[in-house]
Amino acid sequence: MRTYAGHSTAEASNELYRRNLAKGQTGLSVAFDLPTQTGYDPDHVLARGEVGRVGVPVAHLGDMRALLRDIPLERMNTSMTINATAMWLLALYQVVAEEQGADLTALTGTTQNDIVKEYLSRGTHVFPPGPSLRLTTDMIAYTVAHIPRWNPINICSYHLQEAGATPVQEISYALATATAVLDAVFATGQIPPERRDEVVGRISFFVNAGVRFIEEMCKMRAFSRLWDRITRERYGIEDPRRRRFRYGVQVNSLGLTEAQPENNVQRIVLEMLAVTLSKDARARAVQLPAWNEALGLPRPWDQQWSLRIQQVLAHESDLLEYDDIFAGSHVIEAEVDALTGRCLAELDRIEDMGGVLAAVESGYLKSRLVASHAERRARIESGEEKIVGVNVHAASEPSPLTADLDTAILTVDPANEAEVVAGLHTWRDDRDEVRATEALTALKKAAAGTANLMPATLECARAGVTTGEWAWALRDVFGEFRAPTGVSAAPLTGTAEAGSPLAAVREKVARTAADLGCGRLRLLVGKPGLDGHSNGAEQIAVRARDAGFEVVYQGIRLTPEQIVAAALAEDVHCVGLSILSGSHGELVPEVLERLRAAGADELPVVVGGIIPGADAAALRAAGVAAVFTPKDFGITEIIGRIVDEIRTANRLDPLEVPA
Repeated sequence: MRTYAGHSTAEASNELYRRNLAKGQTGLSVAFDLPTQTGYDPDHVLARGEVGRVGVPVAHLGDMRALLRDIPLERMNTSMTINATAMWLLALYQVVAEEQGADLTALTGTTQNDIVKEYLSRGTHVFPPGPSLRLTTDMIAYTVAHIPRWNPINICSYHLQEAGATPVQEISYALATATAVLDAVFATGQIPPERRDEVVGRISFFVNAGVRFIEEMCKMRAFSRLWDRITRERYGIEDPRRRRFRYGVQVNSLGLTEAQPENNVQRIVLEMLAVTLSKDARARAVQLPAWNEALGLPRPWDQQWSLRIQQVLAHESDLLEYDDIFAGSHVIEAEVDALTGRCLAELDRIEDMGGVLAAVESGYLKSRLVASHAERRARIESGEEKIVGVNVHAASEPSPLTADLDTAILTVDPANEAEVVAGLHTWRDDRDEVRATEALTALKKAAAGTANLMPATLECARAGVTTGEWAWALRDVFGEFRAPTGVSAAPLTGTAEAGSPLAAVREKVARTAADLGCGRLRLLVGKPGLDGHSNGAEQIAVRARDAGFEVVYQGIRLTPEQIVAAALAEDVHCVGLSILSGSHGELVPEVLERLRAAGADELPVVVGGIIPGADAAALRAAGVAAVFTPKDFGITEIIGRIVDEIRTANRLDPLEVPA
């Protein structure tokens, strides 16, 4: 039983963890901030506004010590959501465990470490696919030999569903990733043949559970059957315990709503039941989001509520006392068989492309996810897919839970960033610089060769190297990678027959372009900072394209300076910024200031993301033309409002807004 948590500083997060453990939480699920996840120190230009926002900053061994103070790691099961820098964080964790006197063979936990889904959905990748896979395989080989109870990789289909994946895509892409990882591990020659079953047995999965109860339960049964088949037929694993599909669940965040957020509680319960009610498809670990995550960062009380939901199920209900209550159901069996067949066909398609990495690099997987997500959005906008409180039954009594929105979420003090940066500088000043330099040199040498990178990484941790220094040393050898956006290959996402909302917006776009005397309206969609959740930005880009805009979208991880430079170079008519990490308060004003300095202060800027009401008001006061949050689910309507802002900025008469 876990809640995904971490924020502000290592010290504040340690206090939160110890408080949650005292309430009955049975494991830690550590959320790291975006600079830590993407290999930047807190004083890097791209880290501005991101430090401690969506997780805890861990820049060096001292931070990890503070994070885990008074938590006995030998008796703790720790999940760490970390991918590109997973090896580094595991090294820091191991060194702290050693300092506690822990037996490394007793350490239990999981590093997420599935880099493929980062290219497709979450955006915290750093290195190209090949070197990233090497980091993963080296970690797996190391843990099998030295930390045998640790799950070195967690294949994450969770984020694929958040990016729009259907059940077939979620299962197929995750299993294709798992086979690519296992094939690569065995190809290194680091695993003796007699220990292959141990590697297979340590592979775990991190899965999403949406609100479509039967579909999600059948998905888990199909997942389990396919994994058993793959491990038996492809890898020759005879022991059924080693073939067991071991998975944890974070229930769906994609379906949480800002409108009537109290409805999120029953959504969370239904999603949890989908992965607990059926014994043959039951999760090994469950972590639940909080009811208010579509509004902002949950408070400790909100996290407690999610924990209590699990505890009521486990301790008050009789759900865990029976064998599988769906055994023998003709309906369930037929659905699982059909799902399994479709997944096998998709796995064959990926295999024919050369495997999952080739399918990533070609853009196939990303374009399919963007298209699936666009189709879902279109169903919601048309009313075909109903969401209570959003596109059906939207009338609502005032909610006492959100009566004071400014206190309904946890806010991170911006002063924390300066504190963390100051601590980083003190750490660098106090360390043995010669040892740190030598450790980094040895890491680069190992990276340029074929040696396992974990020993060199452990020496970097002990020598006081920082997160950014470790990552930059590997960047120097491996380079960096910008993943395909999937936007250009996405099909038409909405119907445009005469009289439809999209047709009306197309007319507005065409008339406005004619009024301005330009061929087409141009929209820049930008993601400043380190927020890699690009799903919303991609959907805006695709719909704007379909409405007749020329769209400039360069993907994730850009500085305000780069965004402004692109806006000026492309002579765009509007800048749209997408930020879900909470860094809007720092990054959006900087974009506005740079536009003013360049003489482009008339250029309208619109912003979308998880933005509390008070922050939205501050952004509008600073000069932002419009702010969109999750309650603005109608993408076509958003595009129409962007056209309105372009007309206003250019002193054109307003056109009728489509219904």
